[in-house]
Amino acid sequence: MNSLLIIATPLVACVICAMLIVLLRPQLQRYALARPNARSSHSVPTPQGGGVAVIAAVITSVAISVSFFGAVAGSVLLAVLAAAVLLALVGAYDDLRTIPVLPRLLIQAAAVGIVLATLPAEFHLVQVLPVWAERVLLLISGLWFVNLVNFMDGLDWITAAEVVPVMAALALFGFYGQLPLGPTLVALALCGAMIGFAPFNKPVAKLFLGDVGSLPIGLLMGWCLLQLAGSGHLIAALLLPLYYLADATLTLLKRLMRGETVWVAHRSHFYQQATNNGFSVMQVVGEVFILNIVLAAFAAVTIWQKSPYVQGIALALGISAVALVLGRFSRKRDPLGGSKPPRS
Repeated sequence: MNSLLIIATPLVACVICAMLIVLLRPQLQRYALARPNARSSHSVPTPQGGGVAVIAAVITSVAISVSFFGAVAGSVLLAVLAAAVLLALVGAYDDLRTIPVLPRLLIQAAAVGIVLATLPAEFHLVQVLPVWAERVLLLISGLWFVNLVNFMDGLDWITAAEVVPVMAALALFGFYGQLPLGPTLVALALCGAMIGFAPFNKPVAKLFLGDVGSLPIGLLMGWCLLQLAGSGHLIAALLLPLYYLADATLTLLKRLMRGETVWVAHRSHFYQQATNNGFSVMQVVGEVFILNIVLAAFAAVTIWQKSPYVQGIALALGISAVALVLGRFSRKRDPLGGSKPPRS
């Protein structure tokens, strides 16, 4: 891969995103205020919709890279970006109004279906499953991944702490030929765009992504990870987003067991418990960022060490690291710097 491409794509995305935010923020302040609710970690109305700049920057920087470097073209990349735009439009409307749950899920499923339709007929991750059954599971998983990124976007900088290291790791894998060029370009662009967004979302945030950003980001991340899995690196594709998968999925299961309405706003995620338990926002996002770097390192081990024994150890260590952080977040923080179980 052209080394200039590695530098130019995220840099262009970063600059475009930051410039668009500066231009759009007055309008977002006027028309797209997010008011505090039961889920919120903020206490004052804050403009949302910064995801418009992120997604626009991703698309623009990818288009520039394709045009100037002749990097990649074709219907697959176009279809994936079109599906992301569809989700951005749905998210933008939902940020300003409210879309009922069922139509929202149907449109999201259509966007995920567009992405899955780009997969070649020979794409098959789990050989013991029929292809049609695997496609159904991928549709459900893709729909969940899109929504879990949205669910997890409830704290300043937490999405940046997730997206930047995961996308940087994917771009690095692509540089060494372990990921196709299309998803590598998207990973580079999304990483750069999120860096451009980060200063505006720094605690205390002056701007939120909104559904217009979190939904298509989930789709693009999911597609890149799926491409990594299809390149023979399924364990790596599971390790990279493992914190988000664990926090969101365990929270959903606990809410279902309690009989709660799962699509209603709440503050049950582990990262939200952490702020209730004495962790500062910076401590939470710092631990998530470091955890994601550790998970990326484990993912790299599974890519370059093909031994099933080594891959099993890396996966077990990744699960243990995530469990450690989730456990810390769910306990009251010790003023001396540790964490301790709540008193009975």
